[in-house]
Amino acid sequence: MQFADIQEARDFLEQHPEVRLIELFLIDANGVPRGKLLHRAELLAIYESGRPLPSSILALTINGEDVEATGLVWEVADADCWTYPLPGSLTLQPWRAQPTGQLQVSMHPTQGLPAAPADPRHALIRVIDRLKADGYYPVMAVELEFYLLDQQRDANGRPQLARQANGLRPQAPQVYGVAELEQVEAFLNDLYAACEVQGLPVRTAISEYAPSQLELTLEHRFDALQAIDEGVRYKRLVKGVANKHGLQACFMAKPFSDQAGSGLHMHISLADENGNNLMASEDPQGTPLLRHAIGGMMASLNDALAIFCPNANSYRRFQANSYAPLAKSWGVNNRTVSFRVPGGPARSRHVEHRICGADANPYLAAAAILAGIHTGIQQQIDPGQAIVGNGYEQACETLPTDWLTTLRALEHSDWARDALGEDFLKVFLAIKWAEFRQFMGEVGEQDWRWYLSHA
Repeated sequence: MQFADIQEARDFLEQHPEVRLIELFLIDANGVPRGKLLHRAELLAIYESGRPLPSSILALTINGEDVEATGLVWEVADADCWTYPLPGSLTLQPWRAQPTGQLQVSMHPTQGLPAAPADPRHALIRVIDRLKADGYYPVMAVELEFYLLDQQRDANGRPQLARQANGLRPQAPQVYGVAELEQVEAFLNDLYAACEVQGLPVRTAISEYAPSQLELTLEHRFDALQAIDEGVRYKRLVKGVANKHGLQACFMAKPFSDQAGSGLHMHISLADENGNNLMASEDPQGTPLLRHAIGGMMASLNDALAIFCPNANSYRRFQANSYAPLAKSWGVNNRTVSFRVPGGPARSRHVEHRICGADANPYLAAAAILAGIHTGIQQQIDPGQAIVGNGYEQACETLPTDWLTTLRALEHSDWARDALGEDFLKVFLAIKWAEFRQFMGEVGEQDWRWYLSHA
């Protein structure tokens, strides 16, 4: 675990005398940033001796409610646990009206007890270290799809798509439409500018397969942990810039029943310590190492699905011919499968993992993906024949499509317990079971529409 040097804070304060407030945050099990707004006078002390946060900060549902079954609330007296700054995370939040800094922290492995094992970033570090010990250095990139919505609901209280620059709400998907990107030019200009300020390597912007749905790609990183850190900060930034424009950036997996879902696509390869791609091959299907990696991801998929799709809404995304995968399948240059080997030059050979919803915690998703890859390499798992053509029509073993089944699979998985750590899994499952019970116990609009008059 590496934490930032205090000189980073001294330099920041000297370069930015206008900054009076700093947002300090860590990422919880649901991927939600939680923390405090601090005065600049408090910054140096955080670098010198850390900052205490309550143990319960890592024991919260997605709605921010305590889950006592995690063992991190009353059982440990909601103890203070020490966090420390992550290198390179101290930057500006240029979307704020008042000049404001931003600092990401993580639990200290020992001073952060008892909450430290519940820090999702630790779970990813654990898996990366195991791969490196065997000579494999994961290289990753993150792609996140999201919708731009109005902050105001419609007359029925439902979310509605954001108005474009022309004052109209988009109606048609217009996938890859450049005119649609022009209509959100002001938002994209500020988004790219903010990414430049924060040093986030954002590249191509795409109008995705639904009105008001966008995707911006992040450049791959030789350091997988850096790639995921940047993905997490990018998501925070998108929400902030959208808010500045009077919009809401929505990362729900399936916000609208009649529109495409939003995914979190992870691109992965393995390199040696010098950065050479160990999956590079003139063969479009890659090296045996690449195929074993796919085999491991396929073998662990059912166990990990509750990590990739962590919420009730996540499973509404799985529909045929929707660009969301439905089966344990792989192929070359094929977007109808779960594990896609993109085309391109031999040196760029890698796998695109297409299963996660945009609502997944990037740290946990990456940890489960890399742990599956490691399993496949260790056991030399054969993924079978690559799918050619429409993968939806050739699905042999389809994925579970309900939350209860995947939570049970995760709960009984020895693989997940080893990959993510037993202490972490206990906390994560306690949170998810609490959310499941609360979600299933809530009576809402669909219940009334279906049953109120006819049951």
